[in-house]
Amino acid sequence: MLSRIAQSSKKIALTSGAVRLCSPARVVANVRLSAPKPFVRLQHTKPVHQVFAPLDTFAPRHIGPDSNEIQAMLKQVGAKDMEEMLSKTIPSSIRSPKPLAIKEGIPERELLGRLKAIASKNKVHRSYLGQGYTDTVVPNVILRNVMENPAWYTQYTPYQPEIAQGRLESLINFQTMVTDMTGLPIANASLLDEGTAAAEAMLMTWQAARRKKNLFVVDENCHSQTIACLKTRAESFNIEVVTADIFNYKFDEHKKDLCGVLLQYPNACGTVEDYEALTSSIHSAGGQVAVATDLMALALLKSPGEFGADIALGNAQRFGVPLGFGGPHAAFFACKDEHKRRMPGRLVGVSKDANGKHAYRLALQTREQHIRREKATSNICTAQALLANMSAMYAVYHGPAGIKAIAQRIHNMTAVLAAGIRENGLVVENDGAFFDTLSVKVDSSSSILQKALTKNINLRAINGQTVGVTLDETVTQADVADLLEVFAQEGAPAVSIDTLASALPQVNSFPIQLQRTSAYLEHPIFNSHHSETEMLRYIHHLQSKDLSLVHSMIPLGSCTMKLNATTEMIPITWAEFGNIHPFAPVDQTDGYRIMLQELEKDLEEITGFDGVSLQPNSGAQGEYAGLRVIRAYHDARGDSHRNVCLIPISAHGTNPASAAMAGMDVVIVKCDEDGNLDMEDLKTKAEKYKDNLSAVMITYPSTFGMFERGVAEACEVIHKYGGQVYMDGANLNAQIGLTKPAEIGADVCHMNLHKTFCIPHGGGGPGMGPIACKSHLAPYLPGHPVITTGGQNAIGPISAAPFGSASILPISWAYIKLMGGQGLTNSTKAALLNANYMASRLAPHYEILYTNENGMCGHEFIVDIRPFVDHGVAAIDVAKRLQDFGFHSPTMSWPVTNTLMIEPTESESKVELDRFCDAMIVIRKEIQAVLDGSVSKENNVLVNAPHSLETLMADEWNKPYSRESAAYPMPYLREKKFWPSVSRVDDAYGDRNLMCTCPSPEEYMDQ
Repeated sequence: MLSRIAQSSKKIALTSGAVRLCSPARVVANVRLSAPKPFVRLQHTKPVHQVFAPLDTFAPRHIGPDSNEIQAMLKQVGAKDMEEMLSKTIPSSIRSPKPLAIKEGIPERELLGRLKAIASKNKVHRSYLGQGYTDTVVPNVILRNVMENPAWYTQYTPYQPEIAQGRLESLINFQTMVTDMTGLPIANASLLDEGTAAAEAMLMTWQAARRKKNLFVVDENCHSQTIACLKTRAESFNIEVVTADIFNYKFDEHKKDLCGVLLQYPNACGTVEDYEALTSSIHSAGGQVAVATDLMALALLKSPGEFGADIALGNAQRFGVPLGFGGPHAAFFACKDEHKRRMPGRLVGVSKDANGKHAYRLALQTREQHIRREKATSNICTAQALLANMSAMYAVYHGPAGIKAIAQRIHNMTAVLAAGIRENGLVVENDGAFFDTLSVKVDSSSSILQKALTKNINLRAINGQTVGVTLDETVTQADVADLLEVFAQEGAPAVSIDTLASALPQVNSFPIQLQRTSAYLEHPIFNSHHSETEMLRYIHHLQSKDLSLVHSMIPLGSCTMKLNATTEMIPITWAEFGNIHPFAPVDQTDGYRIMLQELEKDLEEITGFDGVSLQPNSGAQGEYAGLRVIRAYHDARGDSHRNVCLIPISAHGTNPASAAMAGMDVVIVKCDEDGNLDMEDLKTKAEKYKDNLSAVMITYPSTFGMFERGVAEACEVIHKYGGQVYMDGANLNAQIGLTKPAEIGADVCHMNLHKTFCIPHGGGGPGMGPIACKSHLAPYLPGHPVITTGGQNAIGPISAAPFGSASILPISWAYIKLMGGQGLTNSTKAALLNANYMASRLAPHYEILYTNENGMCGHEFIVDIRPFVDHGVAAIDVAKRLQDFGFHSPTMSWPVTNTLMIEPTESESKVELDRFCDAMIVIRKEIQAVLDGSVSKENNVLVNAPHSLETLMADEWNKPYSRESAAYPMPYLREKKFWPSVSRVDDAYGDRNLMCTCPSPEEYMDQ
């Protein structure tokens, strides 16, 4: 001991009566040194790691409550510390035995540097690959003010129309644009991608034939990924998909079986065909005609509606949305009027508000397929609203003349290229019938492709002797010159591009009967905002009408509206991610693959599973993918008869819809009075259907916001009878770092990256729903016909692109890397604490519908409004009144009618939680006034909410309460007030008088 002290004393040098540490040393207590006692200033010394520790760590920025707020909230819920709170909330039997094996969080600047280094490994070549994806010029005014603007991308699906008029107007612009371009009367507000839109069209034709005709014919010249998506979807419905030479197919011989046909216009080889007579013959045979088409081509070509098509669909990507390695992009979908109640997805319509003013809303919501549960043919719950808005803005900015000019320029450059290729002695197979794509006959496709690569150009090999080249609006004269050099024969004289251009004929290079003569985009909205000044103001005008996370918390239960951090968002518009074609050669996408593989590994660790597919591009698509993987597993074992799926009655409508799409028979399982899965009913039904049991779908925590204690037992019961456990990952935000789906007993789950992993909701999309599974299911993960993905026995593609909406995956990658394992775990703890704190504050005022034996909820809770209904106050009244306080409503009337489900997430501070709770408490006092009879049931501040400026500023005020109490129910609103732009919207009127395109100026003047 003394020798150690002597050695330590040698490391201390005395200077001017102070102690200077010359090298790292231990402080030894109670040791008297022979030198006089110095004045020790150790408080000025810091360990080296503290000196250089970065200050831009992310977790404290993401998690709302600080340490003091956490202590105050723990006290409110009756827990001495976080661990006690967790022990009261989560069953100990499912807690993870060890922490997440994910490295410590990376500081923000360091993360961006690392991701930039990864992205730089992608090679951004000039892409002429086509196949439904082309490069585009994203107008900067739209890029900066919509795509990169949190006031647009943090909005939620516009279920509350009074505070969503901006994006609803933009989506109706999108619908109007699509109906105009396709020549069909009604269009929805976007679908996920072209491949799945084609699958939706197939099922619409099958439904139109009363599900009695099971033959669907596809032109062999449709895009290969579209054909593959169709075949995947058709399998579960026993629809026979026949790929054929469409002009030589004998449709009259299949009248009894034919439900529909899919055509591509222009087709995958670039040929523009005249389909009018063919369409007539298909109709004569009793079939419906769906046309996959290109909006830009339709600026010059006769519209599908004009030649008799029943449905038109496609990808709106080239209207101002980056390639993004496959997405997200807005698919469009239009149809004849008789199909409007079969059409999948959202439909925006025009209605009126309480003052008779035009107002937009989601129309015909009972038409939405997922609401039909097990009777559905589609599980679409949301789509690609943000991207649809970008495409709509592109049309507004350019207008009809600008769109036509862009299309004509693309076509003219293609014609110049075709002329130059002919000069070089090669044959253009689709000469005289093209828009933007040429099929060029060559001696060797591989030689041409290799020659192109020396110029950083990607071309497509259609076959061994045919090369495809697709031009777009980004192409320049120099680009065309480079392409001509690629196709030049050795030793041939150079072709003059100027000479070719000057000799360009005045007529277009497709049959004259296919040239468009009808007008489009005539509405004033497409003819008013062509300067950047006007466009900027229009974008901000719409933005000002919409409440988003830039204004206040959006406490939607089961929606997880958490922070979408700027650092996470920045990389998605980098060229290295945004300008990559989904079918680019594999050796050009190393950066993407590094990032995607790291994300897959992190998701495997978080869930406890062995394999991941990043292909599903929505949560509902993830459900479908997971169930199809389960079906494939049973099929491979000779258990194809296993087709029964058990689903709790409380499940989201997409669960039974997804099961039906996967070809399963849905059997509903009861819940008990406490909101838990009824274990006896589960056991009874599992045993009853044991010979045919395929799966159970469990949401955990439950849709009632409960960590059910019987979840592990439920998994054991299903496995006992030969079934698989599908866990719906909608509520995964309550699990990360504390428990894992695989440890609980699940076999596969999907993850909503747009909830738990910070991809923004975008006003109704985009989203991502990748699936993770155990090793025995991994061989069946989804594949793709163009780029190899999935397991060795992969099911067909779920999405058109191999990695779904790949360009937004850096957001989730960044979130995980920024937070690190401990940060993710702390985030989950904060989400649980925030919910329980709010429930505790509101419990004296409202009944909290479901809590566990300790009085705790999970990450969300349900406030019961049913006791007030007989007195004239319903959940919708509370929801609308919250708008007067500057809040978006919680989830309304789901999973229990006339309730509000609240999920605060971890990102909200105690200050914001209190602000919302205070608003709810004031509203409860307003309810009490109705209950006491002191105010009228029919005319009060609740049933008249929300109160727009127009209502409040009217000359006449005949309400039995003051304008002040309507507008400023709390003092802070005088300084910080979000105004609903319309009064309460009349849903019934909008459905009775369906209008789904832009109202005319005359209609506005008539108000």
